[in-house]
Amino acid sequence: MEKETRDPVGAGARPLRRDAELNRRRIMQAAREVFAVRGLQATLNDVAHHAGLGVGTVYRKFPDKETLAVAVFTGELDEIAEMARAALAEGDAFVALAGFLEGALERAAHNRGLRELMRLGEFGGEGFARARREIAGHCESLVDSAHVQGALRDGVTAADIAPIAAMIDAVLALPESGSAALWRRYLAIILDGLRARPQGQSPLPVPAPGGGA
Repeated sequence: MEKETRDPVGAGARPLRRDAELNRRRIMQAAREVFAVRGLQATLNDVAHHAGLGVGTVYRKFPDKETLAVAVFTGELDEIAEMARAALAEGDAFVALAGFLEGALERAAHNRGLRELMRLGEFGGEGFARARREIAGHCESLVDSAHVQGALRDGVTAADIAPIAAMIDAVLALPESGSAALWRRYLAIILDGLRARPQGQSPLPVPAPGGGA
């Protein structure tokens, strides 16, 4: 009869890997919540406390705040890129573009860290740049489709989308004036200005940022 062999290292490896992955998920979720409320000045200590973990555990997974922020906000931008991609399936391109802008700005309204990141461009990384390219590409397709359908005023280009988002970000940065959803009022005004009119509109006075036609 063969003697039973044991592999204590292998037997313990799976639970350890499982625990490590669970800790990583806890850290990521905690970081999303902490950055959303406190912005980019939040520390790894803040994240560790919110996750209910020792700060050493966080540092073993993410050696500095930038590494953690890139991981968190790349995921956020991937989700926004998916929203833009899904909008392409809408039949009415103007409605799809407006819905995407409202949905993306809704996320930003509840995420201080995301607003600071987009405003300051403090962190980078290939995944982050890829997600931004995807969002820009989907927005360009939405703008082109809205023009083809005759729903978007002449002269508006995909290069206008980022400055529009920046205008709403400025509203979000204002002191509270009675309504946390005040930004929706100004988005509605902007969207009304983007819509094509049967009677025609005055041409836009200057080209879009970046030389867009």
